[in-house]
Amino acid sequence: MTPSLEDNVITQLGEEGLRVLVRAFYARIPGDSLLRPMYPEEDLGPAEERLFDFLVFRFGGSHRYVEERGHPRLRMRHASFPVDEEARDAWMDNMQAALEETVEDQELRDSMSDFLGQVATFLINREG
Repeated sequence: MTPSLEDNVITQLGEEGLRVLVRAFYARIPGDSLLRPMYPEEDLGPAEERLFDFLVFRFGGSHRYVEERGHPRLRMRHASFPVDEEARDAWMDNMQAALEETVEDQELRDSMSDFLGQVATFLINREG
């Protein structure tokens, strides 16, 4: 039986590997002219922490995200942001670069990219 994506992420990356991934992603946001305006300066650090906690939870680690914020309700939480296909693609371009920088295993990187792409597509709330 093939291990699940969740098992692979926690086994291969652990929380520290997810922290490195999320840090690499957020290091790209200040230079992204489309995404940067969606993050007020005072929210960059907290947004990084929220994404980290969500990914840890989603991939089978700590339940800190749910304990602190409740059910993810990702569409509701992103409703105020103009997420169209262009924003989705920009988010994924930055995440793909972060994955390539931080996740050595190609199969795991591809699986994570597929999952995150599905989530990003789910969050589209505007026509572009």
